Amino acid sequence: MLTIGEFSRLTHLSVRTLRRYHEGALLEPAVVDEATGYRYYSVEQIPTAQVINRLRELDVPLSDVQRILRTPDPGVRSALVAQHLQRLEEQLDRTRAAVTSLRRLLAPGPAPIEVELRAEPARTVAAVQAVIGDRDVEAWFAGAMAELEAAVGDRVSGPPGGTYDDALFEQGRGRVLVYLPTASPPRTGRVRAVTLPAAELAVTTHVGEHDGVEVTYGQLGSWVVQNAMSVAGPVREVYRVGPRDVSDPAAWRTEIGWPVFRVT
Repeated sequence: MLTIGEFSRLTHLSVRTLRRYHEGALLEPAVVDEATGYRYYSVEQIPTAQVINRLRELDVPLSDVQRILRTPDPGVRSALVAQHLQRLEEQLDRTRAAVTSLRRLLAPGPAPIEVELRAEPARTVAAVQAVIGDRDVEAWFAGAMAELEAAVGDRVSGPPGGTYDDALFEQGRGRVLVYLPTASPPRTGRVRAVTLPAAELAVTTHVGEHDGVEVTYGQLGSWVVQNAMSVAGPVREVYRVGPRDVSDPAAWRTEIGWPVFRVT
């Protein structure tokens, strides 16, 4: 038997942490002296303590650690760990995107954007649309685009795009539409033929990952305030180059079209 202090030194888990794990039924001592309350651990418990330590270093919640330790099936344990690692990777991606945006915002004298005033004619496209919350856009977009690509196939006649209602930005929930241009839009599943109305747009191009697009939105919005008259209507995006085209995020190009009213 090892005292709690000895076990602490061997596992690099503090005495306080070991007591908390005991109270939470995560790692119970092999023996607890009924007279003194002293905790004693066995050598065989060292690997379990080390596994707990590694999982906690990865910020796995205590409830998930319990599930991993109590699951006898190695496949289930691996799946639980893989799920958490996926969450960590997604969090790391969000952190990297936020750092990139901050660097752009804090850089002295950011390069001015190029803006084109463009008249877009009305056109009919194959589209999927729904009213969703801003936190659900990414997952919904991926599913909708996959459904569109399966429905349209090789009949696509241009880059994909999307429209985003003002309410999505102002209230955190609004109508989102993603589309693929095609001469003969199919009707299957959620895919429908939708006519995008004609619009006057102030258009600029966002370079790189879409996670940092809010910086370009801010620059385009500032340009519109200074040079045109903004009108109500969904913002449009066209994905000229994206992850389906090239794997390098630095090569991605997203056109952003801000609805405006032109007097000339």
